[in-house]
Amino acid sequence: MTFDDLKQARPDLAFIAHWVPEHAHVLDVGCGDGVMLEYLQSGRRCTGYGLELADDKVLESTRRGVRVIQQDMENGLGIFGDNSFDTVLCLSSLQMMQHVEALLRDIVRVGAEAIISFPNFAYWPHRVALLRGRMPVSKSLPYQWYDTPNVRCATIKDFQELAEECGLEVIECVALAEGNIVSVLPNLRGDLAVFRLRKRKGN
Repeated sequence: MTFDDLKQARPDLAFIAHWVPEHAHVLDVGCGDGVMLEYLQSGRRCTGYGLELADDKVLESTRRGVRVIQQDMENGLGIFGDNSFDTVLCLSSLQMMQHVEALLRDIVRVGAEAIISFPNFAYWPHRVALLRGRMPVSKSLPYQWYDTPNVRCATIKDFQELAEECGLEVIECVALAEGNIVSVLPNLRGDLAVFRLRKRKGN
């Protein structure tokens, strides 16, 4: 898996990958098909594990050479000790959780840093859909209201407030559109929010 392969398949993951240090020990919470960890292992010489529940995704991750643990993220990360990883990833998965705050606290407990991404509900096409009386459907929210795995909807500002309440420091925060940074009106024009976090000193 080369960087160009990753960028072509998932531009958002290609951007996020540059935030992961080389040789880092990584946990990918909700790793899906394992494409991110496959690239981090080959392209950035990282080690680590994926965490995934779906049978087909676990199998696909294994075929990619990713060490994956089959577990429901709702059960938390109790199998890992404090600061077990350099970086914990939770990419487009947090919004599928019932207990977002508890999982977020667990993520920063087991990792020195965390990288979280989620669909930005304040993205302007989403707002237009709501004004028309419909639930949004887009690349970042590709499901109909009746079959979506997403149980939480958040904006960039919402997540910033939650991070502060959890005693977390936001190292970096960007909004992406098609994998590119949106610098002007990010909460309106970005369809994906990406946060890099760590525990505040003293917490």
